[in-house]
Amino acid sequence: MDEESVSVNEIPEGAAIIDVREDDEWEAGHIEGAVHVPLGELPTRLDDLPLDDDMYVICRTGGRSIRAVAWLTTNGFDAYNVVGGMGSWNLDHGKPIVSETGDEPWVK
Repeated sequence: MDEESVSVNEIPEGAAIIDVREDDEWEAGHIEGAVHVPLGELPTRLDDLPLDDDMYVICRTGGRSIRAVAWLTTNGFDAYNVVGGMGSWNLDHGKPIVSETGDEPWVK
C-alpha cells in the first residue's frame, strides 16, 4: 500500500470524503456528507472540492479512486485513496450509507 492509501478505519472523523462513482452508484448508496464528483468530471469541478483539507477519495472497489488521487496529488492537493472503496466501507465494515431514492441504500 502506498502512502496515499488509507483503510476505511483510518479516515478521521469529519474528514472530507469525495465519492468519484457515477450518478446511479451514488443514488443507490453513499456515505452521508460525502461530496459526489464523478471521476470524469473531476478536472472541471475543482470548485466543488474542499481544496484546503485532506480529501479521502472513494469509489466502488478502489480503481477509480486511485486514478483520482493520482490526478489530485499531481496537481498539488492532499488526497488519499480509500482502499477497498464502498465495498470495504459498507459490506466489510458495516459503516452506514444513505440513498437518494428513499429505498434501502446499497452499494451498486
